[in-house]
Amino acid sequence: MSSRKKPSRRTRVLVGGAALAVVGAGVVGTVAANAADSTGGASAAAPVAARSGDLTQSTHLTLAAATKAAQAAVDAAAKDGRQVSVAVVDRGGNALVTLRGDGAGPQSYESAERKAFTAVSWNAPTSELAKRLEQAPTLRDIPGTLFLAGGAPVTAKGAPVAGIGVAGAPSGDLDERYAQAGAAVLGR
Repeated sequence: MSSRKKPSRRTRVLVGGAALAVVGAGVVGTVAANAADSTGGASAAAPVAARSGDLTQSTHLTLAAATKAAQAAVDAAAKDGRQVSVAVVDRGGNALVTLRGDGAGPQSYESAERKAFTAVSWNAPTSELAKRLEQAPTLRDIPGTLFLAGGAPVTAKGAPVAGIGVAGAPSGDLDERYAQAGAAVLGR
């Protein structure tokens, strides 16, 4: 008979846990090493500098300017007793600011964004673009556009930098007048 004492349950659990930790660390290290090898190591993540001849520069409307233009459009409509929504989008058609005036209809919010997107996309007032539908009716099939009066482009250095869209007034002519009022504050 051996005089060796059997380890306690607690000792066996601790030793087993330590063994599992060592095996787990080995597996994680192996996976990490293989992942680094497959991506080419750290040098694959290094940034590559583009040549200056492969670059262009663009001008963007600031958030402060977009907010000022949107507020000016809402204020012009409120002065006439109209409740409208106003959207200002950047040169890529992404919303910078959208304001929904007190009492503006629920449909006006999306319509304002779509008019702004349409104005900046074609660098033209949407009232003018609506007239083009007679010659090219499939224009209205372009996603995100709305060919109704109420959108005004904003340009800098001859290129579009933003679009202002207004919706909710009783007519597109009024919507466009308010969009032009928003654009006008940027030219002052």
